[in-house]
Parts: sequence; C-alpha cells; structure tokens
Amino acid sequence: MSVAGIRGGRRRPRAWLVTALAAAWLLAACGGTATTTSGGKPVLNWYIFHEPSGSFAAAAADCSKASHGAYEIKIQELPTAADAQRQQLVRRLAAKDSSLDILGLDVVWEAEFSEAGWVVNWTGQRRAQVEQDAVRSALDTATWKGQLVAAPFNSNTQLLWYRKDLVPNPPRTWDEMIAQAESLAKQGKPHFVEIQGASYEGYTVWVNAMILSAGGQILSPDGQHVILGPPAERGVSLIGKMGRSVAADPSLSVSMEDQARLAFESGDAAFEINYPFIYPSAQQDNPKLAKQIGWTDYPRVDADKPSRPPVGGIDLAVGAFSRHKEQAFDAITCLRNRPNQLRNAIKGGLPPTLASLYTDPKLIKGGYPFAANILASLQRGGVRPKTPAYQSVSSAISTTLHPPSAAGPATLNALRGKLQDAIQSKGLIP
Repeated sequence: MSVAGIRGGRRRPRAWLVTALAAAWLLAACGGTATTTSGGKPVLNWYIFHEPSGSFAAAAADCSKASHGAYEIKIQELPTAADAQRQQLVRRLAAKDSSLDILGLDVVWEAEFSEAGWVVNWTGQRRAQVEQDAVRSALDTATWKGQLVAAPFNSNTQLLWYRKDLVPNPPRTWDEMIAQAESLAKQGKPHFVEIQGASYEGYTVWVNAMILSAGGQILSPDGQHVILGPPAERGVSLIGKMGRSVAADPSLSVSMEDQARLAFESGDAAFEINYPFIYPSAQQDNPKLAKQIGWTDYPRVDADKPSRPPVGGIDLAVGAFSRHKEQAFDAITCLRNRPNQLRNAIKGGLPPTLASLYTDPKLIKGGYPFAANILASLQRGGVRPKTPAYQSVSSAISTTLHPPSAAGPATLNALRGKLQDAIQSKGLIP
C-alpha cells in the first residue's frame, strides 16, 4: 500500500502496453492460478498488498465461510512497493488474465484502470450500498467520471502531531508552526518539523495538500487541463519557506514517512505531519515521549480556509476479465463490512471508510483516541489529481518541485509544461 502506504491522452491509456507485454505475460496469465476448487467451488483471487497482522487473511476466511459454498477467497499477495503492485496488476490485466477477480487498488489508480476497461463499475443497489455511510473523500477516490469503479476498503490521512511539553498551544497554520519552531530553536530546544520531503509519492501528497488547502487545484476534475493558478503558488511557496527555515530537519529532502517517524521518536523534533501509525509506534519505541504527543488538524495555508489534508488508502474493484464477477461483488461487500473494517483498523492499523465507525467505542478504545480528528480530516480531505496518467503526473510534481527549499513560482512555472506533457501521454511512465 502506498501511504499516502501510496499513476495519457483521451484514448484508452497504455494501449501500446497491451501489445508490448501481453505475449510476455500470456503464460503467467493463463497458467498457474486456480479458478475453482477440486469440488467446483469458485476461487476468488484477491490481489492485495501483504498485511502482516493477519486481518486480511481472517476476513477472507470469514467471508468464504459466510458464503456457504458460493466462493472461496484466496489472497494473492502483491509486492511491497506501490509501484511494483501497480506494475504487476497492469501487466496481468493487459494480458486479460481471468484469474484477477478482486483488485486492491491504490486510491490514485482508479482513473487509469477504469479508462483501460480493466474494472467493472458498481451500479444500482450495489452502488447505493457502498455509498451508504461512506466517508466522503474515500468515496471520491473510488469515483471516476461519475461512475463508482471500486468500493472503498480502507482509508488514511495525516494529522499534525506535536510535543505537548514544548508546544502548549498547537499552531493552526503553516506560518504559525514555522514561527513556533523558529522560537524553539532560539531557545535551544527540539524544534524540527518532520514531514515527507524526498522526491517520491509522499512529496506529491504534500504538494497536493498545500495547493488544495490554498483553494487551488493541480488538474481539472476530468484530468484534461492543468490549472495551477495563484492559490497553487501560495501553497507551493509555503513549502519553500518551510524548506529554507530552521524548522526543516537537515534531512528533509530525503525524508519519507518512516524516517519522519524515527526522527520524531528520537526527541529532536517538536512537530510531525504524518499518518496515525506513528502513535502506536512511539508508545512502543519511546513510551516517555509518547505521553507528550498531542494531535490536531493538518495545518492551514490561510487562517480563514480549512485545510484539505491528504487522503490515502485502498479501494477494491472487480476485475473485468474475471469468470466470477457476481461472486466477486458479493465477496467485496463482505470484505469491507463493518466487522472486517473494525478489525482492520484495530489489528492492522488501517482507518475505516465507514463514517459511523469513528464514533464506535470499540474503535476509540482500540487505539484511536484521535478517531474524531481522523474522520474530520477525511471528510474535508482532498484526493490527488484524477487522471489516467497519474504515474507521470506524480513523477513530474515530485521531481520538478524538489528539493522543498527550491519550491516556489519558478519551479511551479516549469511544472506547468511537464504536467501538460504528462496528460497528453508524452513521456508516460508504464
């Protein structure tokens, strides 16, 4: 899973990829994965990232049993890295692999997979059921051109974490946070703001959140036009200000989620912008510091505009070439039901996509004292640009605006042309 865990023109994307890769993957696509059990029961292959807590395996077993013989779910683990996960799915789908029944999609792949005709839309009563009680931004990730192309499975977002012993009044804006960090530095106290500044997807997440929080957007909703107006300049300029400030950890330009976590746990930082996984980690690795961790909303760009925090997670889709589509729809409905989402959250650390779960005492007492903050963050959160060429768009953002200290009007101007090339399929990343 990409944390964000963790893509072009108007024709169906990757059409050239089908020809180039179909032959190489034909044997793999047609050969080794069973589609029925020895007793004739349909086997539903669920392609998903490795989940170490066992939550996914338990859900697969429970749903298989609950189907009363209608199907058996078998997990097919994808690689650890999000890019490698996507690559494996793309190659198999390009070869029309019928063994791909249930697809675990990173929340930025939906436009690409839908445009390519690789997933089956959710319609009618099935769509209505998915939309019921759904977290707004999670549902947004699963929608493309007005169609529900997948079902939200788990979500994620970032909060501002801070040291209560150093920061009695947490900041509401980026300017306030940078000023507080600079004041702490003058006092010789821990002061760094830990965030993801390496040239990778996590940096795209940061850039997108800043632009949305400033009231702007990177691409038009249909993914066909580059926007990047004055609000984008405001958001990106704040990244530059942060990168040039003493608030920035010297390792900012190579920092990812886990490096930020470790730096905060070391005691050198006063602030951290990251996903909720950092809270149980600190309790285990540095219990003394963990007692001083407070949390609040993702910082605002402008004091009078609510922030638009990042949205991550995984959606589940039915593969277009599956021989068992009806059973796959039923299985996904079970896999994402309330008990399974609750277990995924408590045991696996994966925030739910059902809004009502965030007020469930079992979730709150199960390690989510900040549940209300996560829900509020997700309900106003902003998804990353929707486009079949997302991979190329993200790469253009994370390289052109890097390092953070250089982010500003000049690099934003350079980005405009690169984004236009990306959405026109020039220099596509396969």
